[in-house]
Amino acid sequence: MDTHLSGLQRDGFVVIPALLSAAETSSLRNAATTATALTRSGQWPYFRTVPKQFPPWPRDVPPASEGGIWGVQHLLHPDMSGRAEFAKFYFSEKVLKVVEELLGLAGQDEEEEDGEGELLVMELLNLLVAPEQKDFELRWHRDDIPATVSPEEEMRLLKAKSPNGRQSHAQYNLALCPDTSLIVVPGSHRRIRTETERDADPYEPNMPGQLTVHLEPGDAVFYDSNILHRGVYRHKPVETGEETRLTLHGSVGLKEKESRVRATAVLQHSVGLWIDRDDASLSHISERAEKMRRNLIAMGRGEDVGYSLEG
Repeated sequence: MDTHLSGLQRDGFVVIPALLSAAETSSLRNAATTATALTRSGQWPYFRTVPKQFPPWPRDVPPASEGGIWGVQHLLHPDMSGRAEFAKFYFSEKVLKVVEELLGLAGQDEEEEDGEGELLVMELLNLLVAPEQKDFELRWHRDDIPATVSPEEEMRLLKAKSPNGRQSHAQYNLALCPDTSLIVVPGSHRRIRTETERDADPYEPNMPGQLTVHLEPGDAVFYDSNILHRGVYRHKPVETGEETRLTLHGSVGLKEKESRVRATAVLQHSVGLWIDRDDASLSHISERAEKMRRNLIAMGRGEDVGYSLEG
């Protein structure tokens, strides 16, 4: 029987249809629409801007004529409108059950030897949106391996970041609108790039073997962060003004004694600067959510971790 884990290990991604109900999807779409409107109008300070692909991000929202934003950061921030709705989703058993399977925790006793009783770490929950007035594309990349490394170093890093074929985190896109933005090369998460892939244009529209991931509202795709992939963002139509892309982009980590690499990937987004605020507690969501938050606090504030990739 093909499981979510076997699909992820074989292909580097696995699509889960209808992870959320229509009602759950609608409620989250309303919250995401509000968050996007606040960010576009300059009332939310955490965002991803066109034409940058990686952090650090500018402090000001570019004008719509230049594309504006393509992402809203920190949906679990205590000041975020709709935080309760986003947190309810992020810490839901629907999501965490899949995460546990992909991280090899399914069926394990949650009690650790140190008595803290939680193996998962809260990481990130962001929102990917359609830019305004102009399309935007991400170049081909792996999330945590620079394109400039040699084939030998590329293989070493692939093995180091996925020991025994598993990563120390699970990341996903959950569509709230129809979404065809993610393009992947199946199987590329376990091998170095071919000569063709290494020499290709960074925005090559027809990479050999590429596949466009099709998601309907409520569908999710979990994918290996080191699969060769890129994103294509079509701008939202001016006529209607409706948001045409609202995709929740999240990651959940596995607690480790040595997690410097993962700390960089997570803390580079500045989550460490607010996660320990008194009003950031998640006890009202669940005891598990609060333990996951505390596991993130233990990773540090991230003031000196640098960036996984830049540009």
